[in-house]
Amino acid sequence: MILNKVAAYITDKQLLAEREKVIIGLSGGADSIALVDILSRLGYKCVAAHCNFHLRGDESDRDAAFVDLFCRSRNINLHTVDFDTVTYAKAHKLSIEMAARELRYNWFDKICSELEINALAVAHHQDDSVETVLLNLIRGTGIRGLTGIMPRNGRVIRPLLCLSRKEILDYIDEKGLTYVTDSTNNETDYTRNKIRLDIIPLLEAINPSAKDAIARTSEYLSQVERIYSEYLSDCKTCVMDGNKIKIDELLHISEPKAVLYELLAPFGFNSSSTEQIFNSLNGLSGKRFYSDTHQLIKDRDNLIISHIKDEDEEDTYYINEDDQYIDTPLKLKIETIENTPDINIEKNKSVVYLNKDKLQYPLTLRRWKQGDWFVPFGMKGRKKLSDYFSDNKFSLLDKENVWILVSGNDIIWIVGHRSDERIKIVPSAKSILKINID
Repeated sequence: MILNKVAAYITDKQLLAEREKVIIGLSGGADSIALVDILSRLGYKCVAAHCNFHLRGDESDRDAAFVDLFCRSRNINLHTVDFDTVTYAKAHKLSIEMAARELRYNWFDKICSELEINALAVAHHQDDSVETVLLNLIRGTGIRGLTGIMPRNGRVIRPLLCLSRKEILDYIDEKGLTYVTDSTNNETDYTRNKIRLDIIPLLEAINPSAKDAIARTSEYLSQVERIYSEYLSDCKTCVMDGNKIKIDELLHISEPKAVLYELLAPFGFNSSSTEQIFNSLNGLSGKRFYSDTHQLIKDRDNLIISHIKDEDEEDTYYINEDDQYIDTPLKLKIETIENTPDINIEKNKSVVYLNKDKLQYPLTLRRWKQGDWFVPFGMKGRKKLSDYFSDNKFSLLDKENVWILVSGNDIIWIVGHRSDERIKIVPSAKSILKINID
C-alpha cells in the first residue's frame, strides 16, 4: 500500500521518470532509510549521498559508519563529505542549522552536476510540512509560507510528502529495516522541535486528526497560491518600475497592503515594517525604512528601494589620461578624438564631449555635496546642484545615486544628465574627450 501511494504521488507531482537515476540524501535515520528502500523497490536507480557535519561527536561518526555499511549491503554507490560546520557558521555569521543546510545543499548540487543526475531526493514527510506551516504561521509569514514544503524545488524532490511519520515507521517495522536515531530530535532547544514535541500534541488533544487537517489546508493553499502568484505578477507589472513602486497605482489595486508585502518581502522587509511603510503612503516625503540588506525611501510619488551601502564602499574614483575604460563605479568607455569641422556630436545623455585642452588629470568621479555648483551647458550663470536636482524632479534616491565628474575643482558633468558650459567644444580645441556610459 505504501509503495503504491508513493508511486502515485511521484506520478501526480511528476517528480521522476520511470527508472530514472536519483541521488538520495541519506542520513541513516528512519525517514531516509525508508526513502531509499521505497525508491529502490519502485525500480529507481539510487545513489546515496551522506554529510557528516561533526556536530554530535561520536554519534556523527556512528551515523557515517552505519550509512556506509547499509550501502555496502545494498550495493548502493555512496558519496560522503565531512564539514567543519561550526567554523563555517562563524565565518558566514549563520546559525548552526542554517550553516548545515547551506553546506548540505551546496554539496548536493555539486554532486548532481558531477554525476549528471537531475534529481536529488530528500526524506521530508507530511509531518515536516505541517511543522513548517506552523513555524511560518508563528513567524507571521505571507500565504506562501502556509503552503508547507513543496514536492519539488529545482533538482530537489520530496517523494515522501504523501506519508505521515507514523506511516514511515510502520513501513520500517514491516520491512525489518534498521536505522540510527539522532539524539537531538528529542531535545526542545530548537523551535521546530518545540513545535513537534510540544505544540502538535496539544493540537492533537483538541483534534486527533490535526496534522491531516493542516496538511489538507496546506495543499489547498498551494493551489490558491498559484492563482495569487499570477495576480501578483500582474500587479508588479502595473505598480513597479525598476526599483520604484508607484504609490498611486498601488493604492488603486485590490488589497494594496497585501500586494505591498509581497513586493517588499524579497528585499528583506517583514510584515511589521511593511505595515509602517503602508501607513506612510499619504505622509510627507523623505521617510526611510530599512531591512538588513535594503533601504526604502518614501518619495513624492514612489517608494524607492536600494541596496544599503557597505561601510567600506568607495565614494571617490579617478580617471587617468591614458584610461580607455573603467568599470567602477560605472562602466565608462573613454576615447580621445580629433576636433574637426565635420565632427558628429551625438545628442545623447549617455555620452559627453569635453574640451580635452581644459581638463586637469586625473579626473575625479564622486558623489555630490551640498554647496556644489556648475554652469549648465548653454547657460552663463552658475547653478547649485541642489537647485538643478529640484528643477529636474530628482527623487531622493536619484540624488543619492548620481555621480559627478570633476576636473580640478570644477564639476564638468553630472553623469548621464548635463555637462558644464565651461568645458564645451570650441573651434580652437585641438582634441576632444568622448566619454560614453557603457
